[in-house]
Amino acid sequence: MPVSRSKKTRSHYGFTLVELLVVIAIIGILVSLLLPALSSVREAARGAACKSNLKQIGLAVKMYESAKRYYPPSFEFEDAGGMTSNNSSWSIHGRLLPYMDMDWAQDMVDLSKGYDDPVNLDTGIPMMRVSGYLCASEEFDQVRIKNGVPYVYPQNYGFNFGSWLVYDSNTNTGGDGAFYPNSRLRTKNFTDGESRTMCAADVKAYTSYLRNTGGDPGDVPTSVEELVGMASGGQSKLGPTTNQNTGHTEWCDGRVHHSGMTTVFTPNTFVTYDSSGKTYDIDYNSGQEGKWDQYPVTKAAITSRSYHPGNVNVLMMDGSVKAVEDDIEPGVWKQMGTRSGDG
Repeated sequence: MPVSRSKKTRSHYGFTLVELLVVIAIIGILVSLLLPALSSVREAARGAACKSNLKQIGLAVKMYESAKRYYPPSFEFEDAGGMTSNNSSWSIHGRLLPYMDMDWAQDMVDLSKGYDDPVNLDTGIPMMRVSGYLCASEEFDQVRIKNGVPYVYPQNYGFNFGSWLVYDSNTNTGGDGAFYPNSRLRTKNFTDGESRTMCAADVKAYTSYLRNTGGDPGDVPTSVEELVGMASGGQSKLGPTTNQNTGHTEWCDGRVHHSGMTTVFTPNTFVTYDSSGKTYDIDYNSGQEGKWDQYPVTKAAITSRSYHPGNVNVLMMDGSVKAVEDDIEPGVWKQMGTRSGDG
């Protein structure tokens, strides 16, 4: 009698189409749940790297002060009333190179000449990418092009130039922040304490800005609308390309719109400016720190911005680093930006 074959089980046929679709759906759900967590982990790592950069900058600032017996000026020039070139001397970032383990780079340039002098441009240092000056979250980590060739490199840490006034070239007088042209500030000048005064904060590269509106723009604006009214009519540095939005694109340039920030507006405030059917988030520099005789007084609204959700990283003058939320009370933010703690 023939032996009967047992019936084939379903396992011989594999998964049905319905089962495959169910498995794919489950995998899709798991991926959708994991991606935000992975994104948060990546951003946390970038935020930690950003804070590490600021700590290194803070250490370099302290080493500079120890060596020179004063904190670095935002830049230097001999005669009040005007600069001799695009920027008559190097930024704080440039002056800190020896204390950022980059003394070899400073040895290649002449700090007595502007960074835009051919003697310095020919070294290639101004267009060099300095990783310690760049946040890992920066979306436009790229060299700035001028006349079709690489020119300078951006940076993401603006030094504290105060609450509004940056510099008056008529009197060689600086503002109330931690840095300004020709300054010789020491620890004793920070009467509110170095642990309560900002040294630097996050800024975004390739920001739009307006400048050179002529005359003294007056008191610090109390709203975005008031600031836009002051800035309107000035020379514009607006998009659509990154090479037209040129704020914070020159780490070697000491002017506030390239290497600084002010506390006119709280972190990540969108300063709305409409032009030619486009909307921009702008900064404002009224006079470029005396570059032109017709703009002797420089007041500036250079907002601290970052790609970190809901906050910016801030370096204090004592070297500590912390995250400051976007909704910080404006008066407290202004106090952090002044040597005396005035809001």
